[in-house]
Amino acid sequence: MKQIEVQILQQSYLLTCPEGHESRLLDAVERVDTAMTRIRDAGKVRARERIAVLAALNLAFEIADREAADLAARAAQPAAAAPALQRPGPVGEASPQASLLPDADHERLQSLVQRLDQALGDDGRLL
Repeated sequence: MKQIEVQILQQSYLLTCPEGHESRLLDAVERVDTAMTRIRDAGKVRARERIAVLAALNLAFEIADREAADLAARAAQPAAAAPALQRPGPVGEASPQASLLPDADHERLQSLVQRLDQALGDDGRLL
C-alpha cells in the first residue's frame, strides 16, 4: 500500500492507496474536491462535514443517474443479449453481485465512501 498526501477543500489528508491505483485515487480526490468547492462557493453551507455529506450525496446521485441510464440501455437490448440482473441486497451489503452497479462502479463507490469516512474522521461516519 502506498500513502499519498492530497488536498481536499484546502485541507491535507494522508490517504492509503493500493500500488498502481494512484491515478484513480487522484481522480477521485479531484472529483470530491471539485464537488465540495462548488458547494462551499455557493455560499449556503460553511460546515466542512455538511459540505462533505452534500458532495457525497451529489456524487452518489450522479452514479445513480448513470446506473439508471445503463439499465434503460440494457432494457432496450434484445432479451437474449441482455445480462441477467439481480435484485439489490439490503442496505450496507458489500457483495458486488447483489448490486445493479457493475463491479468496477460498485468498488469505486465503496472506495469513495471509505475515503469520505476517513476524511471525516472523528466527525462521524457517512453510512
